[in-house]
Amino acid sequence: MDAVLLKKVLEGAIFAAGQPLSIEQLGLLFEESERPDNSVMRAVLEELKTDYAERGVELREVASGFRFQVHLDTGPWVSRLWDEKPSRYSRALLETLALIAYRQPITRSEIEEIRGVSVSSHIIKTLIEREWIRVAGHRDVPGRPALFATTRDFLNSFNLKNLAELPSLSEIRDLESINAELEFLGDPSQGMSENGEAEIDVDTLADVMAELEEDIKREDSGPDPEAVVYE
Repeated sequence: MDAVLLKKVLEGAIFAAGQPLSIEQLGLLFEESERPDNSVMRAVLEELKTDYAERGVELREVASGFRFQVHLDTGPWVSRLWDEKPSRYSRALLETLALIAYRQPITRSEIEEIRGVSVSSHIIKTLIEREWIRVAGHRDVPGRPALFATTRDFLNSFNLKNLAELPSLSEIRDLESINAELEFLGDPSQGMSENGEAEIDVDTLADVMAELEEDIKREDSGPDPEAVVYE
């Protein structure tokens, strides 16, 4: 297939899909005899990324594949298309989500031990309903407590291809500036807009986690990507 036409097909399909499309899904658009190699499609997608780099939308690869989304720079204006106010999440929920993201797989009691307070069942329910976390197994100890881990939807919502893309805590800004910027979060805090773009981004989660790390003086700084498998 002509390279120009291939780019148009991939561009149109991703725009029309309404959800991320993987290389394999894009390959199914073509008859087997004309199907481009995955490497060829990926090269064309990289060209599309460059084409849209300075526009109001961008082509982004997340855990489930490629999607077009509003560019971060234009988000504040585009969000005014929706009259509804974004959902509001508490600081407690942010801390719980940050711990699951950075310490997964982790049990509820381990979260409570780090935070020093009990975790509300409502928080766990909210995160599960948002499909940001899931039960990934059970700890082999008495009572077999559930192990929580993030989902593929969490990665998609936070513009991540995998857990390795979570911001490194060693690179987080000084804690005084973090505290100043997070003071406004309160209870409730930031949330998620109606168009599905996370307003609590990975940098916010990393900031929250950095504060918790300072409190508990933990030396390790990330999840074990090998311990979490996305089905």
